[in-house]
Amino acid sequence: MTAPTPTPGAGTVPAPGAGAWAALARAARGVRWYVTTLMGDRDYECYVAHLRRAHPDAPVPTEKEFWRQRWAEQDANPGARCC
Repeated sequence: MTAPTPTPGAGTVPAPGAGAWAALARAARGVRWYVTTLMGDRDYECYVAHLRRAHPDAPVPTEKEFWRQRWAEQDANPGARCC
């Protein structure tokens, strides 16, 4: 009786490589998304998307106008916030 021939790659541990880098890149994208969302960096983009979807005839303010209006509203109606 002859011994079975081993399957190529069977019993070997894959070296860290593309999979590890992909996981690291995915984690970095997640951290970046979290920080930009937390800091409000995407608020204008989300507001414009909402306006176009819910109020297609409404004029879209510039980003500068959006932030001025938002800060004025926060100053006029301070809610629970850290600063």
